[in-house]
Amino acid sequence: MTAIAELEPERVFEGVYGVAKKRRLHTKGGQAYLALELVDATGRVEGRVWNDVDLLDARFAEGDAVRVLGRVEKFRDKLQLEVRSIEAAPGVEPAALTPASRRNLNDTDGFLEFLAEEITHPGLRAVVGRFINDERLRGLLRELPASLDSHHDYAGGLLEHTVGVATICRETAQLHPRLRSDLLVAAALLHDVGRTVELTRGPAFAPTPEGRLLGHVHLGLRLIEERAEAVSDSALPATVRAELLHAVASHHDARGARTAEAAVLYHANQLDAVAATRSVDGTGGGATG
Repeated sequence: MTAIAELEPERVFEGVYGVAKKRRLHTKGGQAYLALELVDATGRVEGRVWNDVDLLDARFAEGDAVRVLGRVEKFRDKLQLEVRSIEAAPGVEPAALTPASRRNLNDTDGFLEFLAEEITHPGLRAVVGRFINDERLRGLLRELPASLDSHHDYAGGLLEHTVGVATICRETAQLHPRLRSDLLVAAALLHDVGRTVELTRGPAFAPTPEGRLLGHVHLGLRLIEERAEAVSDSALPATVRAELLHAVASHHDARGARTAEAAVLYHANQLDAVAATRSVDGTGGGATG
């Protein structure tokens, strides 16, 4: 079996991959074909089914694990698979065929806990703790991406990006003591928590019905409000709660940021995304999410 990272042009291959995307399209001449994005833990590659389209189309769906046989071609300087046979791969867990972080997620997860433990404000510490102590949510941070097709778009990317943004915010607060560090770090740790409701597990990482309609910012605010209800007003005054929600709400909206902490979170989010995606030789582009 050939891993995606091992594919070479002009070679026949056989492998087991996850179907991240599947589209039925037509050529200019009206002939149907399938456009695929196939993935495994080592990467992702485009694939095309040109022949026996109706027969092969019925054998699998987006999100399945599949066994593929075909030939590797080069198209516009990128590898592309000419798929000759494809069928479901029973017994293979599709989520295991998802591009994954190259970092040690146990170490990253440990630093997430460290950042949360540094928060001293009782109310903010309590709210963040209700997320950090949620085992299901912690698992989703390791299984989901931070975005679908730009930065940190692999399993564990959500955890990496969360820790990256929170670390940038922590360091910025140390450089600028006027910033309220607890508020800033708490908002950073929770800014993308809505992704855990917006997206399904790999390999497709498809939006949920709520995610498609509401988006991760709205869903994240709802999660924070729900878990903040259990924290007393004395520990978490209404003004602090509002500032936490505001910072999360505006982390994609520079003009909407009305506090210094919200503005710093916006720029930290941008910085971590650009640092993860922009080509070091100046040929690539950055993206945010």
